[in-house]
Amino acid sequence: MKEFIVSLNSVDKVKRFVSVTAGFDTEIDVVSGRYVIDGKSFMGIFSMDLSKPLLVRVHENGEQAEQIMKMFQEFTLT
Repeated sequence: MKEFIVSLNSVDKVKRFVSVTAGFDTEIDVVSGRYVIDGKSFMGIFSMDLSKPLLVRVHENGEQAEQIMKMFQEFTLT
């Protein structure tokens, strides 16, 4: 499993993020506090406090996980 922090503080970012996640068969979760939401769910992500950074969990290892993480670079906080 890979984890990283993202910022989804606009409607456009959420749309792009969900569009990227939908392209993978891998489970991708978005975590805020004790809430875990499917990263492919517009409604789920919009139910979170988007003013705060969110944790993303990619349930994949190896080369595919690295490819997925590269796709999310525009959203990650460094």
